Amino acid sequence: MSYKPKSNIPVEMPVPKSGEAVGTVTKSLGASNFLVTCSDGNERICTIPGRLRRRFWIKINDTVLIKPWVVQSDKRGDIIWRYSIMDRENLKNRGFKIP
Repeated sequence: MSYKPKSNIPVEMPVPKSGEAVGTVTKSLGASNFLVTCSDGNERICTIPGRLRRRFWIKINDTVLIKPWVVQSDKRGDIIWRYSIMDRENLKNRGFKIP
């Protein structure tokens, strides 16, 4: 069995849609839970869904894209994307508020 490396296809940066928010990770709570300060002024406990858990590693002060839960939307949410430093600057240039 041979190893095939993943192709280096550039991935387009996701822009927050309605119902999503940009946030900054302020604290790691353990077990894939993070305290995130969001652009809408709320502080949420956010988790990484199982399908994305091994795709990216989250650190403190990372900028992330949050999808609030339907229930407890002001207190909980899912992390669906981690922005790089270049993406963060690109979001600022597009006029998105980053906490």
